[in-house]
Amino acid sequence: MVKICCIGAGYVGGPTMAMIALKCPDIEVAVVDISVPRIAAWNSETLPIFEPGLDEVVKTCRGKNLFFSTDVERHVAEADIVFVSVNTPTKTRGLGAGKAADLTYWESAARMIADVSKSDKIVVEKSTVPVKTAEAIEKILSHNNKGVSFQILSNPEFLAEGTAVEDLKAPDRVLIGGRETPAGRQAVEALKAVYAHWVPEDRILTTNLWSAELSKLAANAFLAQRISSINAMSALCEATGADVAEVAYAIGKDSRIGSRFLNASVGFGGSCFQKDILNLVYICECNGLIDVANYWKQVVQINDYQKSRFVQRVVSSMFNTVSGKKVAVLGFAFKKDTGDTRETPAIDVCNGLLGDKALLSIYDPQVTEQQIRRDLSMNKFDWDHPQHLQPLNLNDSVNSVQVVKDAYEATKDAHGLCILTEWDEFRKLDYQKIYDQMQKPAFVFDGRNVTNVEELRKIGFIVYSIGKPLDAWVKDLPSSA
Repeated sequence: MVKICCIGAGYVGGPTMAMIALKCPDIEVAVVDISVPRIAAWNSETLPIFEPGLDEVVKTCRGKNLFFSTDVERHVAEADIVFVSVNTPTKTRGLGAGKAADLTYWESAARMIADVSKSDKIVVEKSTVPVKTAEAIEKILSHNNKGVSFQILSNPEFLAEGTAVEDLKAPDRVLIGGRETPAGRQAVEALKAVYAHWVPEDRILTTNLWSAELSKLAANAFLAQRISSINAMSALCEATGADVAEVAYAIGKDSRIGSRFLNASVGFGGSCFQKDILNLVYICECNGLIDVANYWKQVVQINDYQKSRFVQRVVSSMFNTVSGKKVAVLGFAFKKDTGDTRETPAIDVCNGLLGDKALLSIYDPQVTEQQIRRDLSMNKFDWDHPQHLQPLNLNDSVNSVQVVKDAYEATKDAHGLCILTEWDEFRKLDYQKIYDQMQKPAFVFDGRNVTNVEELRKIGFIVYSIGKPLDAWVKDLPSSA
């Protein structure tokens, strides 16, 4: 029986290994992590991450050919294929701080693999890593190999949170990069055989190592660029009276462009987009490609601009101050159908409002109060490091935050309402009921374009919806700091 071990039981490792176990009953899959609470959660009735359909997949295989364990070294030693899915956070200090990937956790994983291995292994990069990481990992493994042979493969994940299970069941493509040597090609074929249990062969792409590593960064940069492009257009739409939804629909009908990732919003979030673009920027700078670096840097800058522009709209609309005013925040996760808050635009928007002394009442159906308070107390880039290494910036403003159990409680007696995640339930709220219990004038700031603006205006709300023709109230107010 082929044995697979995955180091790292997070958003990538857990779901990916669960799907491999489901589709490959003849393979034994172990997911290992040093975090005892995380492994305990994977073995419990309440999984540590929320992802539609994941419970069913895990519970079908768990205890049969899918195991979650903290006995990292034993499972790594026994495995034929070791996936490494540890964090590659952005460095917070030292060379490349704020842009370069921190490979501390990758390096320690590689050293441990070399230490405990007594048989040949295929080591698979599953985390998003900078180009040429495989070369560094190869050096560590080959200099500590004790006669054991290692082949390094790059197998980047292309999952979208919220649809990860479906993405794993029917992927657009599976990308495997390996060395162009006989042993390298053999390793590629071994991993290809795993995916071939359920993925059509024409969707399994094989490349050299560097192409596979760079393809992941490039894919995320291109997707984020589309969001920043439509968000840049949303500012122009507001200035000219155009409707960004109509513009997006029109250009999306062009088959060369397509309609996906053209929803204007308060900004993109998630664990990958910003991190991967900054990483790409750093790689370009290291290779002397300054103009290329500046081009990609602009994608992140537009995202930051969109968030600060949103805060400016809120403050200027409400008589240029939100000090002491209750503002309801609906949604904290970076997108619907996930509890993930990494790099969510809600963090910057909430901190911007707290900076003006607003009183926030936050509701999200999947994010815990503990997580929200933690996110609002954390310095940039620290979220991706282990919890014991996260210095919390415990400022007084977090005392101005209340986390509540539903949208109606959040909006009671509020002066304004900000929608920051596109949860389906926010489309179906009784906005008349909300209006009746808010302070007047009552403001709605729709950062996800989920509401019917005209209906809200009929109720009596003053509405700002990103990229939509402006309410007379906000038309002449400054739109950016």
